[in-house]
Amino acid sequence: MATPDFIRDLRSSIGHRLLWLPGVSAVVLDDGGRVLLNRRSDNGKWSLIGGIPEPGEQPAACAVREVHEETGVHCVVERVLVVQALKAVTYDNGDVCQYMDISVRCRAVGGEARVNDDESLEVGWFEVDALPQLNEFALHRIKQALSQTPTWFDPTTSD
Repeated sequence: MATPDFIRDLRSSIGHRLLWLPGVSAVVLDDGGRVLLNRRSDNGKWSLIGGIPEPGEQPAACAVREVHEETGVHCVVERVLVVQALKAVTYDNGDVCQYMDISVRCRAVGGEARVNDDESLEVGWFEVDALPQLNEFALHRIKQALSQTPTWFDPTTSD
């Protein structure tokens, strides 16, 4: 995931300290029910498409933008799937981030799936019963996208 300029500016002031950020991930389905995935250039693993909204950008607009930038596919957002605070992650350069992920279900409406930027090694459509190896994050969101259950959130509360 390319680092947006506004985060680089923040990092110049705060260094590697924890930065709390919004994140958006998209489960994109075509008319046949296949899932759009990319194999990330930073870790070589298959993943859902996602990114960080620009300041003031709505989550749905971010999802549409990221999907097109990374895969060449045009999509529309249909519904919110998951809202979840993720665990903090430390990147190779020492930066620490924690994301509030908003995952959305999208429907492909055009374009051709292809590697469209330097964030992906491969891009492809996959049948749900023939997915490549994915982490629990992606599998949970795909399951939510294929169901008619309400938006998932962690019901736990802090005292």
